[in-house]
Amino acid sequence: MQRSRGAHPEADPRLVDAVLAAGMALAVAVVVAADLEGTGRAGPPAYLFAAGFGALMLLRRRLPVTVLALTVLGIFVYYIFGFPPIGIALPAVAALYSAAELGRTWWAVGAGAVLVVVSAYFRIVEGQPTSYLYSYELITNLALIAAAVALGTGVRLSRLSRAHQERLRELEAAAAAAAAERRMQEERVRIARDLHDTVGHTMSVIAVHAGVAAEAVGRDDDAARRALGLVREATSATLRELRATVKLLREPGAEVHARGAGGLGGLDTLLGPAREAGLDVTVGVDLPAGALDGAIDAVAYRIVQESLTNVLRHSGAARAWVSARLEGERLLLRIADDGRGARDPAGAAHPGGLAHPAGASARGGAGIAGMRERAASLGGRLDARPGADGGFVVEAELPARLGP
Repeated sequence: MQRSRGAHPEADPRLVDAVLAAGMALAVAVVVAADLEGTGRAGPPAYLFAAGFGALMLLRRRLPVTVLALTVLGIFVYYIFGFPPIGIALPAVAALYSAAELGRTWWAVGAGAVLVVVSAYFRIVEGQPTSYLYSYELITNLALIAAAVALGTGVRLSRLSRAHQERLRELEAAAAAAAAERRMQEERVRIARDLHDTVGHTMSVIAVHAGVAAEAVGRDDDAARRALGLVREATSATLRELRATVKLLREPGAEVHARGAGGLGGLDTLLGPAREAGLDVTVGVDLPAGALDGAIDAVAYRIVQESLTNVLRHSGAARAWVSARLEGERLLLRIADDGRGARDPAGAAHPGGLAHPAGASARGGAGIAGMRERAASLGGRLDARPGADGGFVVEAELPARLGP
């Protein structure tokens, strides 16, 4: 036995053909032996024809039309020799079935019509009553031939239907696998962005506090120790998150679920280090509890994180303002500072981003470009520009809820 591509076992075709050949030969031989008309000619030649009708079934899959033609011809030759009558449909049913099963339906219909017409003609020539011919023999032959062709066609259509269903299942499985892979890749990209934001923010905090510690050593050891303690806390937390995320990314075939970013309700984790670094941050977040979907809340948090990172790293600002409010079904987020705006220390303007060397955050997935991608992925937008009164402003508009 062989197993088909589906869940159902399928018999060996060679075994099926051998059984069909033996069954056909045996059926014809039994009718020959019965010699219902008492011809007395049920000898070895007649049985040889029975064996031949059966043997043709071994070739039915490779040569269905040839087998059908030889079967019809064999029936005519059999009757020419005057052997015991075996009917015209019985020796042909397997060949007719095989031709229809293998897609040669019209050949099967044509061969059946030839058999019926020739048989009827010779019956009439022999003087057989037409009432018997039309009421019994003709109807019987037509029924057997039609049943054989219909059965073969039905089996073929059923097989085609199973093949199509199996193909559909394969396509659905492939589509599901592709969708899962796409989701995994999107999740990995999200993790990479989160790591960029987290590590970038932490490095900015480290740089600021390391500078404070360096200036305080020997003059204000308590301030130096406090700054170094903040550096240690920031690096420990970031290293834990980095190890956990890298472990997830390295596990082959594992579902990737990074620890989600905090929401706007957890801004204290960002504001504490920034304030310790000397930045006066004013926060105005007026949002009812549960007003934002989790994904929106996380992206808003990351936008604030990246903006404050840029303020600490590039702007030289003393003050910053963070505000978040709902306007209808939209979240309006604003981060501003009083730093150098879009100019670097030498005074050269950078119109496309926060104060930093040109192109430092222009690459995809980092800086302002990364924030814009995050906002756009949720159906929002983000604008970053120099402030009207100096400094720099980041404004984002996001949907409060994700669509269905």
